[in-house]
Amino acid sequence: MFKKKPNIKSLAPLKSSDRRRTADQIISDLGIEVPVNHGADPEDKAAATAPLTALRKSLLPENALSARFTTTSGPDLKQVSGTVYAGSHDGEEQRILWVKAEDKMYPTVYTLWHNPGILPLLYTPLAVVEKLRGGADLMTPGLQRGPPFPAKAKKGAIVAIASLESPTIPMAVGTCEIDVSALGDVRGAKGHAVQTFHWAGDEIWSWSTSGKPGGDPPEYLEGWDDERKQEDDSLAEQVDNLKLGGADQEEGGVSLGTDDIAERSQAEKSQGLEGEDAPSKKDFIDEVEDRELNTKEIDDAFKNAFLYGVRYHMNSNRDQPNFGLDFPLSQSAVMSTLVQPFLPTYTPARTASLQIKKSSWKNIKKFIKYLDKQHIVKSKDRDGNEVVILDVDFNDEQIENFTPYRLPKKDTPSTTSAPNAKPSAPLDAADSSIGQKIKILSVLRPKEKLAPLFEASQADPRGFYTTAELRPILTTYIEAENLIPPKNKRLVNINPLLANTLFGSSALDSQALSAGAIPRDALTERLISSCSPFYVILRNDANVSDAKLKAGAPPKIQILLETRSGNKTVTKISGVEPYSIMPQPLADELRKACASSTSVEKLVGSSPKNPVMEVMVQGPQKDAVLKALEKRGVQKAWVEIVDKTKGKKRG
Repeated sequence: MFKKKPNIKSLAPLKSSDRRRTADQIISDLGIEVPVNHGADPEDKAAATAPLTALRKSLLPENALSARFTTTSGPDLKQVSGTVYAGSHDGEEQRILWVKAEDKMYPTVYTLWHNPGILPLLYTPLAVVEKLRGGADLMTPGLQRGPPFPAKAKKGAIVAIASLESPTIPMAVGTCEIDVSALGDVRGAKGHAVQTFHWAGDEIWSWSTSGKPGGDPPEYLEGWDDERKQEDDSLAEQVDNLKLGGADQEEGGVSLGTDDIAERSQAEKSQGLEGEDAPSKKDFIDEVEDRELNTKEIDDAFKNAFLYGVRYHMNSNRDQPNFGLDFPLSQSAVMSTLVQPFLPTYTPARTASLQIKKSSWKNIKKFIKYLDKQHIVKSKDRDGNEVVILDVDFNDEQIENFTPYRLPKKDTPSTTSAPNAKPSAPLDAADSSIGQKIKILSVLRPKEKLAPLFEASQADPRGFYTTAELRPILTTYIEAENLIPPKNKRLVNINPLLANTLFGSSALDSQALSAGAIPRDALTERLISSCSPFYVILRNDANVSDAKLKAGAPPKIQILLETRSGNKTVTKISGVEPYSIMPQPLADELRKACASSTSVEKLVGSSPKNPVMEVMVQGPQKDAVLKALEKRGVQKAWVEIVDKTKGKKRG
């Protein structure tokens, strides 16, 4: 709904009574369960109502503001009006938390990220979520992880939508157009399931009083997936509901029932889990031998994981082109979506063994070329340093005849060390940043005060422009307003609009205003400095239209040399994540290249939600670090060097 920026009037603080009443109405309308303080004294009203007070503050903070808004929606540009409620949690940036439209209160993603479980959560593949973020509605065939679907997802109910790849992070909000809770098999179904109202990336998400861009979603949230844990605790349990063979073979499903234990894939056989000797489903993990695997077993596991991943996509995305796979598939995409989730990492020792560098191929590039030689995929070298998959032969005999094996559960020792621990990061199967090509694009966005100037030039006042693109816009305006003095065409006469938008109260500004004219180049520089800088870091063949612009100047990777423990020098590297560089593989390479010990720790002072990791290498290793970064596409101009061993030196 909010593709176009809404017209929001001045925000006004909510009275305490209005805030409580609005929060109570939200709790009632959404059916949110209010926690009960069982240990409180019944006569102590403050203690008894403390849970309700905390819930109200979580939904609508005490600093909440409200304002009326208007916008247009739909192909017929229907006029829509309502109320927005803004606020901030724990000192964070003030954001819009709720939108009231057509007598319904819709939470924004910021509210959902702070209040898990307040809406029914529906799931769909990441590729579909990306389309929702463009304003599309969720179609019925796109629904995943059901049936059963949430009981509250009735027709007209407000629901949240998350991707299968990040199931605890709601990325969109909408209204059910059908009774989703009553749906059976969605395969072959048609029509809209959810009309999208708001998504991470729209103008409501982007709004802030300071002009900062919208906030990035967290990596993981507890609470959102609790309702589905027993029904779908792991990817393996999703696959359990599919069937293969017999009467259902035409549907291409997968069966993992106890009757099928005798039919094991080569990977499972090679690991001593074959046929009748395979453990029962109940005791499967407990009876798997905790040992390291040999090279052949590792090779078999990776190949079968890939076959498993392809079959899973074929079964889960029958109605999508290429079964939901977006070709060409990069090396990192192959590893993260088609291999790692399907590796049989049952125990810590097996998990440690199942790394691509311990296979006979040693890296993902050679593994993909092996699949090409097997005629399972069609691949192509890209940029000389990476190979991509252009196509998969979904009719290949090895894929068609593949028999799935049981996957490890999330609560096994190989994946989680504590009951409430967050999912661990994927294993470093390959350092896909080596050989990548990085391009930094810096653009400018006009501030709101410049809107009249851009509109007069028939340019988008909220668009993004390079410095070169701003010059002709200013020239068009100057010529349209006839502001060039006939005696000196290098000057531009200053009219009221230019005076109000590009000039302030400084001495130089006052001098130019008194003269009534200014050189064209100086005026252009004023226009550039009056715009807000944005940047995007593009990797390999990434399209700028698909990238997310970030406010400010491009970040620099910092190399810090400092003395510790007397005269011992260490080199610290931080800020590599924006350049698609994983800190741990970088540390591993530097440990070998420098013959020094390395470590990776969270940078002191970085955000707990989005931590920045710091790589530390023993010794003065600046040159080795620059060389490693250069291999990963980083230019020296994007690096800041601070040498505290000899005073400060920047380069």
